Amino acid sequence: MIRALCSAVLLTACSMSAPAPAAPPPPVARLALPVPVARPAPTSTPAAGCAAITAPPPEPAPPTSVNTLRQAYFCVLDNYYSGPAMDPKALLKSAFAAYTQDLMRHGADRADLRLPALTGNRDTDWDAVAKVLGTGEPAALRAAITGMVAGLHDNHARWIRPAPPPPGGPAGTGIVGLSALQGPRLDPAARPPLYITRVLPGSPAAKAGIRPGDIVVKANGVPAFVGDTPNQGITDAFTSSTVRLTLRRPTTGRTRTVEVRQGPITPQPPSVTSRPLPGGVTYVHLPGFFEGAADQVIAKLPDKPKAVVLDLRGNGGGSPREVTRLLSAFAHGKVTSYFCSLKGDCVPNRTDDTVPLLGLRLIVLTDRACASACEDFSAAVKDNGLGTLVGTRTAGAVSGPAEGYLLDDGSVLLLPRSRHLGPAREIIDTIGVPVDHHAPMTALDLAAGRDPGVAKALELL
Repeated sequence: MIRALCSAVLLTACSMSAPAPAAPPPPVARLALPVPVARPAPTSTPAAGCAAITAPPPEPAPPTSVNTLRQAYFCVLDNYYSGPAMDPKALLKSAFAAYTQDLMRHGADRADLRLPALTGNRDTDWDAVAKVLGTGEPAALRAAITGMVAGLHDNHARWIRPAPPPPGGPAGTGIVGLSALQGPRLDPAARPPLYITRVLPGSPAAKAGIRPGDIVVKANGVPAFVGDTPNQGITDAFTSSTVRLTLRRPTTGRTRTVEVRQGPITPQPPSVTSRPLPGGVTYVHLPGFFEGAADQVIAKLPDKPKAVVLDLRGNGGGSPREVTRLLSAFAHGKVTSYFCSLKGDCVPNRTDDTVPLLGLRLIVLTDRACASACEDFSAAVKDNGLGTLVGTRTAGAVSGPAEGYLLDDGSVLLLPRSRHLGPAREIIDTIGVPVDHHAPMTALDLAAGRDPGVAKALELL
């Protein structure tokens, strides 16, 4: 898996941004990062917190400093969904633990480095930790911010350091899809086998004869599963410059080992595709809720087919504005979701009833890679009776809309300010949206060109 892919998945999973109003506001200028513009952050002390994103990060950015960690600390307390109710000691403990662990990994531990006594007062506790850190070590400080954000256990809270474009253009192995992959990790509920779902044409992987459906037995000697448990360590192998894969082709049973090195690749921009199915049905594949996605889907249905099979498998999310617009083509006067504050006050998101209705029967295909805004759409379809869900339960990665904040080293902190609930006020995060009809894709199906989801949809129609 190429490094760029992991970053793209991460950003997509975080891009379920702001509440989607019935009538979309004027578009906000695009930044270098696909993150929403946030409201100004309140601070308890001058210059303590982070800044709302109003412009691209500076280039070149200054190094990460103790002040960067301070900004991140106060940014979480001031802007995160549960920040005002958090114990600041927990944040500092997570950051300090990650800082010391990074020093140890690099053989640079310090005998005087101990977490000071903390009182729960956010300002005095920070002063005590900053005194111990001194000038700090940039790499360890980056680890500290990562550890602090990871300690929130929130799938939409992220810390991102923009990387410059690689010289010579994009590079990677060309393996851009793995079953069971959810963001940077494997789905803990996944069952064996792990298999490749997508390979870029003309890439090193394609030239090595790797195909969708090939089962990954090992990567750099690391087994894909330990018993029936996904081996999270295997994801590191796919980010290395060279990956040695032991693959089994399900159609022949043949096992072989192939070494793939990163090389030039041509990323394919997301686009909506369609094809006719038997019985006057149109199949539409929507890979993400990117800008303009809803109108692209609607444009694929000009002749009013009998029904539409909307394939959201592998859709990592995107803009809730696009979710609202596409839902509004299938129903009016509906609540599509709720965004709720820590105090329990919830704001309903509603369909845009200015969008013309298509009047079509709808079947939606989902899988465990359908995350964030994709789950927002799926839950609205299910709860409002707009169609039928076929495939497998969605990812359960929809904690809340993330907003972006800029730190002084040019990095960006993504923090949800509210919690997402489905139209029935149900929690979807960590749970996912269940399907009406179970029809999972298997490695053999993919390798043989079969699609159980489409087959089931046609059976229902």
